[in-house]
Amino acid sequence: MPELPDVEGFRRVLADCAQGRTIQRVEVRDAGVLHGIGARRLSRDLEGRKFTEPERHGKWLLAHTGGPTLLLHFGMTGRLVCAAADDEPHRHDRVLFTLGGGRQLRYRDQRKLKGLWLADDPEAARRLDDQGPDALTVSRADFDAALTSRRGRLKAALTDQSLLAGLGNLLADEILWQSRLHPSRATGSLTDDERATLHRTMRRVLRTSVRAGYVPPRDNWLTGHRDAPGGAPCPRCDTRLCSSRIAGRTTVWCPRCQPEPES
Repeated sequence: MPELPDVEGFRRVLADCAQGRTIQRVEVRDAGVLHGIGARRLSRDLEGRKFTEPERHGKWLLAHTGGPTLLLHFGMTGRLVCAAADDEPHRHDRVLFTLGGGRQLRYRDQRKLKGLWLADDPEAARRLDDQGPDALTVSRADFDAALTSRRGRLKAALTDQSLLAGLGNLLADEILWQSRLHPSRATGSLTDDERATLHRTMRRVLRTSVRAGYVPPRDNWLTGHRDAPGGAPCPRCDTRLCSSRIAGRTTVWCPRCQPEPES
């Protein structure tokens, strides 16, 4: 599932492929990815405009045009692809934006769980009102405020987009493992030092992942081992990793490095 680093990669694709280029044609091959707008209006409102500098907040990508803003959310399988305009489209390419210079920006999505919205700039900002601060840029003070305002388990808090925008399942597990915090810890039980460690670790994991364009499966990271058949040893202490559903999500942790909180 695309998380903050993936969407930051898609922002770069949009900037490199489309920024400053005129949208010559919009072809909607599957209107099932459009939300609150039809294919005809999407074409009418965007054709002839130019993509300006794109913006990302959490898992949302905002493609500004100097007029309406195209908002993209990639769900579980969405992505942006830059291709030559005369290349044959992939069978999961849902919307094609033909640009000047013979380029084509393509919204590709197999499962179509999210998609595209169109809004005027003030309305586009309001659509993100339910999102918390961006996990990549959130200050320590705002991070502490978000955690202390939420009762419940730590894993659920980190993946709650209304508290902190951008973290998904892989990132939350990786950040907690590197911080040596159990995913079922109560948010209110964290000490100031533990919150500081969590914030510092989150920023480090995100910076590394943004450079890669995804959450990298490094040998010395949890992500490099979590999907091993039959379980895998912790890359830090060699203890067998645990897996269970926490906050409705498959969660992986090390029982030794991340001791379970006392009841």
